[in-house]
Amino acid sequence: MRTSDVFRIGLIVCAVGVVPPATAFDGQRSPSVEVSPMEAFRSGTTALQAGDSATAVTSLQYAAEKGHAPSQWKLGRMYARGDGVPQDDLKAFRYFSGIANLHAEDSPFTPEARFVASAFVSLGNYFTAGIGNVVRPDLDRAREMYRYAATYFGDPDAQYVLARMYLEGRGVTKDPRQAARWLRLAANKGQYQAQARLGEMFFQGADVPRQAARGLMWLMLARDAASAEETWIADCYNSAVTKATDDERELALLYLKSWLKNRRD
Repeated sequence: MRTSDVFRIGLIVCAVGVVPPATAFDGQRSPSVEVSPMEAFRSGTTALQAGDSATAVTSLQYAAEKGHAPSQWKLGRMYARGDGVPQDDLKAFRYFSGIANLHAEDSPFTPEARFVASAFVSLGNYFTAGIGNVVRPDLDRAREMYRYAATYFGDPDAQYVLARMYLEGRGVTKDPRQAARWLRLAANKGQYQAQARLGEMFFQGADVPRQAARGLMWLMLARDAASAEETWIADCYNSAVTKATDDERELALLYLKSWLKNRRD
């Protein structure tokens, strides 16, 4: 991301306020024993799992203040979901923005990169929906966030959302072929929603050359990974498997076996 782009995110953080200074790891103004951000992060996640949200927030804030991206991300997710804290989208937005400002140019090959990419996706979601009168919906900014996570970090969730934007012509010119390109990237990384959309496109031959067996393979993978609530994926699979010929179903199983083997290797 260009420095100017990072600065633009910083302006938004300034406009809505910054994250309050974190308390020390032990809840005091100055920690009696210096601990590493990773130790504080581990302590915070352990406390959260034990139901001690107050200790969890204190520990995570301590690490977040020191620029620890996983702690900043965890706090952002907690406030976004109301997990152990009152739900507060604005606080979540601030934490995710802080990650984007500080870590946008971190190597995409570090263990922390997935947290940075997820923060960009979350920012994209907030720019899509807006937050009250403070963060207005802005599909151009949302697309920037998704595209950066999708290209620089190779994040499959961002790639899937970008594909949906191109499929629906939402914030971009409708472009099914561009959508299919992003869907392939995400599907090959195991993003099951992308697998379902790509499978449906291939099976129906919608805007791409029809490959019924290949499409059915992607739908099989998506069906096995989807939750029970995501009935649209099961519906797509059931419709395709009913219409498929015996040869197409047999070939789809061969494709599936090969894909799973390549994933293991």
